[in-house]
Amino acid sequence: MADRRLQVFHAVAKQMSFTKAAEVLYMTQPAVTFQIKQLEEHFNTRLFERGHGKISLTPAGEVVLKYAEKILGMSQELETRVREMTGTLSGPLLIGASTTIAEFLLPPVLGEFKGQHPEVQAKLTVGNSEAIENRVAEHTLDLGLIEAPSHLPALLTEVCCEDELQVIVKPSHPLAKSKTVTPKQAVAHPYVTREPGSGTREFTDLYLRKAGIQPNELNVVMELGSPEALKGVVGTGLGFAIMSRVTVERERKLGELVAIPLQPKLIRTLSLVYPKEKFRSKLVNKFVDFAKSKLKDVQT
Repeated sequence: MADRRLQVFHAVAKQMSFTKAAEVLYMTQPAVTFQIKQLEEHFNTRLFERGHGKISLTPAGEVVLKYAEKILGMSQELETRVREMTGTLSGPLLIGASTTIAEFLLPPVLGEFKGQHPEVQAKLTVGNSEAIENRVAEHTLDLGLIEAPSHLPALLTEVCCEDELQVIVKPSHPLAKSKTVTPKQAVAHPYVTREPGSGTREFTDLYLRKAGIQPNELNVVMELGSPEALKGVVGTGLGFAIMSRVTVERERKLGELVAIPLQPKLIRTLSLVYPKEKFRSKLVNKFVDFAKSKLKDVQT
């Protein structure tokens, strides 16, 4: 029910980019620009300053943003409240998840939830933990599942389940026959790691620092943006990686990769994040409870 121009304005103001807003809204950039122009003509004032490839809000834009957030929030709450009066769970469910969770943990959860509630339209956005928590804070996602605690004060974090990270190597690697591996033993070998911003990368770096290993001591041969890419490179024998055990279940069973527990063990908590000030619908609450129950059953 909310004015589409306000929705587009809100996305541009939060992304501070017409291009990124177009991606979030699944619109073309000219369509986004047209909507902003229409809104500026309606208020008879500029809402954004444009220059040197960057944009910023004008004083009028700051005022519009404050009201846009209130109007969009109330509009969403109104639609949700009325929908819930029908007694059935329905409507959009916008979920974000970091790569490991999205690829290896969530698919069966989403499939079973959809089976129980066929009128729900779930949409999953995948990115690293930093990207997902930013989208949740911008209210473009209802909730996020990430691999590291949120750093944003606008978000609430709730522990979902535990996940063990292990050393992953090719069967012919010198570490492959080890029952456990210490951090010092592991980092004596070439290391394949996730990209900055990844929850796995952040958590692993912290673990290594606590073990007395500084970043300049690591022989990092490659940084990669997904678990699948990591597994592919490790499978060539180039080096070892530290990954969630659940991401290599298939390769372990096929004998393509070996997973070795670290000593001491490296266990992290996976977290659900929500905006502090945003109304949480019955649908979101139902999915949260369902996901927590199912994910705790996963042997991680």
